[in-house]
Amino acid sequence: MKKSGILHPELIKLIAETGHTDKVVVTDAGLPLPENVGTKVDFALKEGQLSFLEVLDTVLSELSVEAIILAEEIKAVSPDMHQEILERFSDINVVYVPHTEFKQQTSSARGLVRSGEFTPYANVILVGGVVY
Repeated sequence: MKKSGILHPELIKLIAETGHTDKVVVTDAGLPLPENVGTKVDFALKEGQLSFLEVLDTVLSELSVEAIILAEEIKAVSPDMHQEILERFSDINVVYVPHTEFKQQTSSARGLVRSGEFTPYANVILVGGVVY
């Protein structure tokens, strides 16, 4: 039995297989999940469970990230969530794109991790970094 860290087998496999510049998407409950993406880890149990920030923090506990991509709309529609996300990424590049483009970019991700979050635009594309 694994002693600590992430226990979910699909999530830990996705993180272990993510390389430099690979994309992993952490989503709210409503973002469409493209059919062509191989790994989909679904933590949406009911509204707010598991929360976006809880899922994001869990992924970040083991994944190196060099940049993030956010939907431009999060700034105006969900400013509190936007601020929470930015606080986790104070030293990396943040790219903003229109939400329609954001959804298109998810189709090239290595995997998607869905939360039960109901806050609009609570989605982030994590661009894999390196630890050396």
